[in-house]
Amino acid sequence: MESLAKLQLAISMVEEARSVPLSASCVVHRGELLGILDEVRVSLPSDLDAAAKVLTDRDAIVEEGRASAEQLIAMAREEAARLVEQTEVVIAARTESERILSQAHQTAQEQRDEVDSYIDSRLATLEVILTKTMDAVVKGRERIAGASEKDVLSTLADE
Repeated sequence: MESLAKLQLAISMVEEARSVPLSASCVVHRGELLGILDEVRVSLPSDLDAAAKVLTDRDAIVEEGRASAEQLIAMAREEAARLVEQTEVVIAARTESERILSQAHQTAQEQRDEVDSYIDSRLATLEVILTKTMDAVVKGRERIAGASEKDVLSTLADE
């Protein structure tokens, strides 16, 4: 933007020029100022063309940015939908696994209860058998003891 620099130079020249006493006028070197303004006139069209090109490029860049942003938003939405779906699958899988584990624990407890009941019934039967055997042993010992007493009494009586 060469034109802007040259216009700034012309403004500086006017600002720094000696003022005419009792007036708003100033003394500026006409040749220098006209030279600068002529350079501005010459460079202004090329600077305006460059500015127009920058604006055109800016519009293209902005449009490209919008398209890129829309594409990123679409991809983000797809990813979010995929993650939500995946999360739903994970939740369903966890629910199913909890149900299966609960059912397995219940089945194991039922089997433990059945085994405990079977063992208890077998032990009860064994207890009955052992009790009858103990009763038989006690009666047998009592008979033997009774027979021995009779033998002792009969030997005493014989004497």
